[in-house]
Amino acid sequence: MTTKGIRGAITVEANTVESIKEATVELLKELIKQNNIEIADISHVIFTTTSDLNAAFPAKFARTELGFTETAMMCFHELDVPNAITMCLRILIVLNCDEKFIPKFVYLKGASSLRG
Repeated sequence: MTTKGIRGAITVEANTVESIKEATVELLKELIKQNNIEIADISHVIFTTTSDLNAAFPAKFARTELGFTETAMMCFHELDVPNAITMCLRILIVLNCDEKFIPKFVYLKGASSLRG
C-alpha cells in the first residue's frame, strides 16, 4: 500500500459559516465520488483558505457533515500572493491506496481557472 494526494479547490460565495460549510461539503463529496474514496482509507486532510475566508474551520464540516471523525485534519491559510484567486478553499486528501490508483483532481466554480 502507498499514499497519494488528491487535490481539489472551490470558490466560496461569502465569508460566512454557512458558505464555508456548503463549499467544504460540496467539494469533499465530489472528491469522494470521483475517486471512490472510503473515509477509513484517508490518512489525513489538509484544508487551506485564502486570507479572506476566516469565518469557520472547514475541517469542522468534514467531521460534522460527512463523518470524518477519526481522520487527522488541519486548516491553514494560503500564501497571500498578489493577483491570486480570492475566496478560495483548497483541500488535499492524503489517501492510503494501491500503487495503481490514479487520483482525479476536482476544481469547482471559480477555482476551475486554477487548472487552466
